[in-house]
Amino acid sequence: MYCQHDGAPPHYTQHVREYLNESFLNCWLGCGGPVAWPQRSPDLTPLYYYLWGHMKTVYETKVDSRAALCHHIFAVAEHIRNHPDNTASATQSVLMRAENCIATGGGHFEKLL
Repeated sequence: MYCQHDGAPPHYTQHVREYLNESFLNCWLGCGGPVAWPQRSPDLTPLYYYLWGHMKTVYETKVDSRAALCHHIFAVAEHIRNHPDNTASATQSVLMRAENCIATGGGHFEKLL
């Protein structure tokens, strides 16, 4: 199993990289990681963008307590859970994108989508 994370500064600290090296036995992708970040990687992770696109709506409503924030998070997660067709579609597109990436040698493949 590989761990992939973004290049956010908190993820780049020596402490975090050491933890990832120990936990994932040098099988992680990210800034300073042992595995090179794939070209055009956002195109390879539509499921992430689908899920995050929904989860970030939590921040659209101002909350005044931790309980209210938790309520919003669970409500959005439940919405995703109740719409499995959207999740399945996003999941299936990962395979198509990976195949296009391989076919183009890791180059630009947006025209093939």
